[in-house]
Amino acid sequence: MIGGRDRETGRIVFPCPIGDPRFDAVDLPSRGHIWSWTIQRYRPKSPPYIGPEAFEPFAIGYVELPGSVIVETPLTGIPFDAIRIGMEMETVIIPIATDAAGRTVVTYAFAPVDEDKAHG
Repeated sequence: MIGGRDRETGRIVFPCPIGDPRFDAVDLPSRGHIWSWTIQRYRPKSPPYIGPEAFEPFAIGYVELPGSVIVETPLTGIPFDAIRIGMEMETVIIPIATDAAGRTVVTYAFAPVDEDKAHG
């Protein structure tokens, strides 16, 4: 994920304001901790929601990326009742829709860190 660092203040924002000369692109950490979360239990309004018509509840949270920002993000790969404040998460890519040309549209999300993969 790419954030933007304000050249004057050093403040980091997400996403990076493309084309805004006040900001330099900066790579954001791929891991962070859940700051807060909830379950989205109804289909969001369209637009901007482009997910499947057959809606299923999903977890959404704020993940604090150390030294940079807190991002709003879907949470994936974890049962709702296992989500905990402070839990370590990592960036993943998930499909969210299919466009008019039949291509899969993806977005970033955060999933629990797989300690076996991290140390294996």
